[in-house]
Amino acid sequence: MPCYYDLMLYSHCGTKIVKQASNTMWGFLMSKEFNSKLTDLKRYFFNESDVRKFIDFLMTKAEVIAPQTKGEQSFAYNVVKNSSDVALEYPRTMQPLKKYFLPPVETLLTFKMSSNEFSEEVIEAKKQIFFGIHSYEMKGIHLLDYCLGKGKPESNYLKRRANALIIGISYKPDKYHFATSLGIDIEETEGFALFFEKVTEGYLVFVVTDEGAELIKDFSGGKPIDEQVNIEELPQQAKIKYHYNRLPQVFEHVYNSRVWDHFADKCVGCGTCNLLCPTCYCFDVRDEVGLNADDGKRQRFWDGCMLNSFAEVAGGENFRNKLAARMRHRLYRKFSYITKSSGELHCVGCGRCTRYCPADISIVEIINSLIEDYSAQQKKQAV
Repeated sequence: MPCYYDLMLYSHCGTKIVKQASNTMWGFLMSKEFNSKLTDLKRYFFNESDVRKFIDFLMTKAEVIAPQTKGEQSFAYNVVKNSSDVALEYPRTMQPLKKYFLPPVETLLTFKMSSNEFSEEVIEAKKQIFFGIHSYEMKGIHLLDYCLGKGKPESNYLKRRANALIIGISYKPDKYHFATSLGIDIEETEGFALFFEKVTEGYLVFVVTDEGAELIKDFSGGKPIDEQVNIEELPQQAKIKYHYNRLPQVFEHVYNSRVWDHFADKCVGCGTCNLLCPTCYCFDVRDEVGLNADDGKRQRFWDGCMLNSFAEVAGGENFRNKLAARMRHRLYRKFSYITKSSGELHCVGCGRCTRYCPADISIVEIINSLIEDYSAQQKKQAV
């Protein structure tokens, strides 16, 4: 696999001397063009063998969950049984990390019809280490923390989150990523204990928190690096035409845009975009009784606003029975409704909804079409 970055050497004043590979085995990175958030962090060099040994070490501390291959082309987060199974370089997993904090199906309580008794499920808040997580995925978790932590907090989610230690890793963007268009850098470290950056023949490991420092200390592996390090950002192919700070303003003016009908004509209403989104958290709750007509359970299931039954109420009425209305609602949830209270966009640019859409609908194309519509409106008003 080719290295992601060119290696450059600079003088102490920041003037480039010559473009050349470092003569050290780890090939430290220097770049005047990009001021990385990793620059001031303590760092180590791990070759791939060190990384695998480090994963083995983590498995002695707690259950480790990491991306692994699934089929020929897909990846999924799973419990690690062997460090050699962990995928260090992958574009994205099919399902987001949220499935470990907000499971797709969750039993909330069990009950007995004959005695009218019930028992709530006890959530085991066990220690878990999540390894090899991308920055947009971590941002999705932060946004869920906000949504599920305010008002009446979602206790089951928060209990699972409380004991999670997360270790980040860089990624090479493919044509579906657009996280940087939303202000989420590849090297964003907030929420991580450690961050692994791909370089020639291995990884630079940056220590982000005290807990991360303790892990490195206990591992006693890797080689400390003292040189100043800057990382040059990798460009992402999918881009939004406006700066992300302007998107809420756009959505103030495109509620009745024809763009919704245009893209809805292609949509099949399967809900894949909802169910694979790292920031969607809507659910349905169902009570089911067993064949003995006595034992039952109440379960929570992931739900999605793109599904026809989502806005259906008693009597068969449906507040959003058209695909265009459902598509509009989904994007307004990402770029307007919650943003008004949180101050942040609730899309992280992972590209899952586009990558796995059976109708080949691109969320970036939708947003850019809305921007064009908004721009045309502004020009008319200026005349």
